[in-house]
Amino acid sequence: MGSRLLSRSAFIAAASLLGCSLLLTGCQSFLNGRYADSVPPDQGIVRVQGLAQSVVIRRNPLGMPLIETTTFHDALFALGYVHASDRLSQMVGMRLLAEGRLAEMSGPGVLEVDRFMRTVNLKRSAEVMYKNASPRMKKFFEVYARGVNAYLFRYKDKLPMDLAESGYRPAYWKPEDSVLVFCLLNFGLSVNLQEEIASLVLAGKVGSDKLAWLLPTYPDEPLPFEEAEKLRGLNLAGQIPGLAAVDQAASQVAALNMLGVAASNNWAIAPQRSRSGKSLLANDTHLPLSMPSMWNFVQIRSPKFQAAGVSIAGVPAVVAGFNGKLAWGMTMVMGDNQDLFLEKVKREGGRLYYLADGKWQPAIERQETFFIKGQRPIRESVFETRHGPLLNSALGERKTPLQPLAFKSGYGLALRTGQLEADNSLDAFFDLSRAQSVDQAFEATREVRAMALNIVFADAQHIGWQVTGRFPNRKAGLGLVPSPGWDAAYDWDGYADPMLHPYDQDPMQGWLGTANHRTVPRGYGMQLSNSWFYPERAERIAQLAGSGKQDQQSMIAMQYDQTTPFAGKLQAMFEAPVMAAPLKKAIDALPAADRAKAREAFDRLMAFDGRMSATSADAALYSVFLQESARQTFLDELGPQGSPAWQALVDTADNSYSAQADHLLGRDDSPFWDDIKTPQKEDKPAILARSLAATVSQLESQLGSTRSAWQWGKLHSYTWRSTATQMAPHLSSGERSSIQALSGYLDRGPYPAGGDHGTLNVSAYHWGENFDTWLIPAMRIVVDFGREEPLIGVNSSGQSGNPASAHYADGIDAWLKGGYMSFPFQSRNIDKTYGNKRLLLMPGK
Repeated sequence: MGSRLLSRSAFIAAASLLGCSLLLTGCQSFLNGRYADSVPPDQGIVRVQGLAQSVVIRRNPLGMPLIETTTFHDALFALGYVHASDRLSQMVGMRLLAEGRLAEMSGPGVLEVDRFMRTVNLKRSAEVMYKNASPRMKKFFEVYARGVNAYLFRYKDKLPMDLAESGYRPAYWKPEDSVLVFCLLNFGLSVNLQEEIASLVLAGKVGSDKLAWLLPTYPDEPLPFEEAEKLRGLNLAGQIPGLAAVDQAASQVAALNMLGVAASNNWAIAPQRSRSGKSLLANDTHLPLSMPSMWNFVQIRSPKFQAAGVSIAGVPAVVAGFNGKLAWGMTMVMGDNQDLFLEKVKREGGRLYYLADGKWQPAIERQETFFIKGQRPIRESVFETRHGPLLNSALGERKTPLQPLAFKSGYGLALRTGQLEADNSLDAFFDLSRAQSVDQAFEATREVRAMALNIVFADAQHIGWQVTGRFPNRKAGLGLVPSPGWDAAYDWDGYADPMLHPYDQDPMQGWLGTANHRTVPRGYGMQLSNSWFYPERAERIAQLAGSGKQDQQSMIAMQYDQTTPFAGKLQAMFEAPVMAAPLKKAIDALPAADRAKAREAFDRLMAFDGRMSATSADAALYSVFLQESARQTFLDELGPQGSPAWQALVDTADNSYSAQADHLLGRDDSPFWDDIKTPQKEDKPAILARSLAATVSQLESQLGSTRSAWQWGKLHSYTWRSTATQMAPHLSSGERSSIQALSGYLDRGPYPAGGDHGTLNVSAYHWGENFDTWLIPAMRIVVDFGREEPLIGVNSSGQSGNPASAHYADGIDAWLKGGYMSFPFQSRNIDKTYGNKRLLLMPGK
């Protein structure tokens, strides 16, 4: 890396000698000085090869850039340059993850993640999408890539700390890399993949007859017993080689923010409900808490294109935002557009075969070579059936991480995903960013097939909602659990007609909104999903959007709202005629000490107003009750805590409507109400009475016996962890120690948190594990067409991913306090926001 940079051993030694955890200010100053030249200047003149004309880049007080150009070509080029300057490490990391090449930078500890991603084979999907893109879009990607590479060339010896110290030299950016990142983001919407893996783990523990009680099912829907029947008679325990490794690898990919992120809010207010008589739109996308945020704010002003909002470094697009005429934002549909298939497989004559409709067919075999930092390369086989790649053919328990799995008889686990042939999604997303009206937005979004999204949009006088994506027609089954691959009755029969995709425009109620909830009634003409998220956020949007007139301030208040409707549902369950008397009897039957605690918890829960503020004692008690009731209900069958089955329950609760919530509000006849560790048979009131008593005991243990000292924010907090910190568990002990020594430099927090998974200001924790916040609104935007400058926004971390930058963490305080930034479109307002500092990019000689 050159003599300027510390060697790895010297770097670790310096960190230790400085005692970073004790002398944080000195450590930060030392490291900021060491890597100061990895932070590009925000003013001056820089000559860059590839520009047609000069480009001006200005930044607001939080470092968010305004790119001003005279041609669209230079706007794309400058966007690539700016993305690389702000988020080079993030771009490189996403590309390596998508390619299955993380081990080249981080070593053998991430090899299983690479095996998983190579098996999924996003590279093939990206190749198809890029081939389908129009010549116009390919040109856009090429110009953007040249901008990224102009930065990479200029700063190849001045890399951010994490890249510099890894010793990894990033390759130049290719146009196809942007499509690969897009495909990675699309894969990240596969919430049901983790659920299907979890269903196998749960079925192996409790059997297929009890599985239906644990699958995500809304309270008004029948339990999916017929779906669980697909697994009856299958010997799952130990007969799916590599299942634990697949589960673990999927969890690691999810922990890197790239799988199963099930959240976001968006809503639009029609003119009749607006104070100004013009439309409003709000969007906050929910992602795992990370440093930096996945989102990257940007504003572009050029003669033929202007837009502001959030982008993703690596992709030349404004994903959600405003273009002067149209505002748009998106959430996940929770679309179930992939399936796992169990395949009967056997080895014979050196080849792998799978059973299909009574005949043994040879599996397709492809070779993958893994280059591993500090190790020799290894070459392994990946197998595919008619349903897709066998995930567990590439993963499995090994004596060493480098030992290839000898895949023998048993069950294979094939992943089927939607085909991207004739897909024009890339062009459609760009057309959306240029649309000048709601009607034009509908025309663009109807062509988005690659991603299952709820896209809400608005112009000054109209609002609209369109579901996008590609949804399979299943011949049989719901796709909640893996299907028998040897039986063609469970295959797909094409895709639902896009004309059936739900949409709405200018509804009588005066507003539209989505929050990952069930947006169409059960029995709707096509299957969007069966894995909806909790309905409480959508219900809260309906409460607030449907009351009174709305403006920018009320939209902000909604985004920061911390009231959960689930508390009221819990209270209704407690006082229902079938529960009230039996619960009182069960509490009275408890030992004296527990009886007093249960009564205290019950009284406080019944008085709780549902406001999940960080300072609330009752919010703490309510949340501990949710955790304790989950443990009292399910831990005897699925435990111990931390076991694969228990983790499967927790993971499912993270991503969609959970058995924990379902059992609390209903399912009084569930077999899980009995504690199998006791000779007597318990019922729901008995388990709830125990849970109430255990709640107070747990609070006293964690926060003390003084009730006035109880606060939700003492249990529940935000901690921003860098990618390096998140990767640390997979690295060598020496590297892990050095990152831990630098945690005060790389990470931020903890900060007291309010809210939970059911509040609009979402702050979800792992229900059944701990109270650490894992999911937040990673960005927020509000567009009020009644204001001179409609768009405001705030990110959840800093604009830069470089710890040496002044804009690495300065966005956190703004996010916590609602310090939105304005993105002006009127020339007279530009200077007020962006000031006079200018970085002038000029064509190179």
